[in-house]
Amino acid sequence: MKKMNNKKVIEYFKKLIGDKNVLTSEWNKLPYSKGWRYGAGNTLAVVKPDKLSDIWKILQICVDEDIIVIMQAANTGLTGGSTPFGDDYDRPLLVINTMRINNIHIIKNGAQIVGLTGSTLYDLENKLKPYGREPHSIIGSTSIGASIIGGICNNAGGSLVQRGPSYTEMALYAKVNIDGKLDLINDLGIDLGSKPEEILDNLQNQNYRESDIQNTDKLGSDDKYSKIVREINKSSPARFNSDSRLLYGASGSAGKIAVFAVRLDTYVSPIENKVFYVGSNDPNVFWKIRRDILSKFKTLPILGDYLHRDCYDAAKKYSKDTFLVIERLGTTFLPTLFELKRRVDIIAKKLKFLPSNFSDRLMQFLSVFFPNHLPKRMEKFRDLYEHHWIIEMSDDGINEARDYFSKVFEENDGDYFECDAFEAKKASLHRFVSASAIGRYHILNAECLGEMMSLDIAFPRNEKYWFEKLPKEIDDMLEMKLYYGHLFCHVLHQNYIVKKGVDGEKLKNKLLKTYDKRGAEYPAEHNVGHEYFAKASLKKFYKELDPTNAFNPGIGRTSKNKNWK
Repeated sequence: MKKMNNKKVIEYFKKLIGDKNVLTSEWNKLPYSKGWRYGAGNTLAVVKPDKLSDIWKILQICVDEDIIVIMQAANTGLTGGSTPFGDDYDRPLLVINTMRINNIHIIKNGAQIVGLTGSTLYDLENKLKPYGREPHSIIGSTSIGASIIGGICNNAGGSLVQRGPSYTEMALYAKVNIDGKLDLINDLGIDLGSKPEEILDNLQNQNYRESDIQNTDKLGSDDKYSKIVREINKSSPARFNSDSRLLYGASGSAGKIAVFAVRLDTYVSPIENKVFYVGSNDPNVFWKIRRDILSKFKTLPILGDYLHRDCYDAAKKYSKDTFLVIERLGTTFLPTLFELKRRVDIIAKKLKFLPSNFSDRLMQFLSVFFPNHLPKRMEKFRDLYEHHWIIEMSDDGINEARDYFSKVFEENDGDYFECDAFEAKKASLHRFVSASAIGRYHILNAECLGEMMSLDIAFPRNEKYWFEKLPKEIDDMLEMKLYYGHLFCHVLHQNYIVKKGVDGEKLKNKLLKTYDKRGAEYPAEHNVGHEYFAKASLKKFYKELDPTNAFNPGIGRTSKNKNWK
């Protein structure tokens, strides 16, 4: 077959999905070729199809013309895993953005769903409410408009103690086989026909009956995590991205295949929820509480999010605008806000009299004019305690926690209070937006700071000294340290800004070696992207999925070359 040049390829795509859905100018491509926080690179074009069968046709052209494919949904990843990274690929590269294909099918009376390639967690949460059920993730990623499939492809963990990493063994996806041919794999457990385009069209149009949905032994969620997280004396972490237990088909695939749809379990919504706000100056008290709750409580917590006082303060100042936007305009506006910020910064770059990162500087300036947004009892605990823990219980677990907390602080440092609905919402939102604080601080003070590093580390379940005490020679090289995380799971997000002149990469390697000595795993939940080296089990999985390295090459700092050369 005669090869087309790049111009003819783009003409074909425009004819297939329409001119406005094929982006070729640098201005229009930038929101899709630059990561939300990390990584950027060149791309031949960004295509935005609205039919699954059109994605299949685009993939066929890319395979025939030897064009790299990066599948992308909401582009909300934190380690650059859904965008190009640099300009050293050995073939042209195409980004396929899937957000126009956002159908969600409710099946089995709400007990399961089928999410198509651009469907979001936010939409899924709303669709399930009438059924009295919830999706895997209901906070964090939901708020930033993240996709269902993005969570599955990264085994995203999140805050939810009872549910563990996002996982399914039921998916519909395309892969390039060892002979360089495109295959469609239907592991959805739904009879949709026999030919690729027939299968894809039937799925998108929901042209199947209840009788076509097979009862299968394949899992639609991680059914072992609630037991694993309770095993508090084990010397290995509860969850981490390279855990071979959870690498299966689309799950953990990190863009090495083209996922069209996944079939997932849903969860019964609690009748009642209650948030307990806990504070202490002694990390060992939190260690004791964690072990007691996980080993003795009948009901597992819904979540348990930790926040250090320094991170509390940074979020109060540098994440205030994000907090207010979510609180007053709702999570539906947040993806729009990020898109506006990107556009404003692109315009500002062209206007030399405006500073770099103009949108962040403007939003920070405006946030000063709003009053304190945090409740009085939280602010009192901020003054009293270094360590803060937001623990949410449900149903029978509420009285278990109430009885426990009423006694535990009689003999241990610290205190707690039960949040009312107003405080609960504020506490959870404050913890969520804290993730953006270090980035804003770094942007505003970049000229006098070194590099920023954001690491997510899974510590062993039996680790007593979970709160980091760094050696003096490392600590002296850091300008700022901010700590937050999911304490029941022993997943800590450890954010650093190094002092000006310090080699960030060398320091990062030193930090990672300290984690290795403690039996930790990393990354815990944000996946390798282009920031971490993929461990052997993960690299093996990627090569099995994508033997010719046609999809998302370079992920996990692997080879970007064809056939993994």
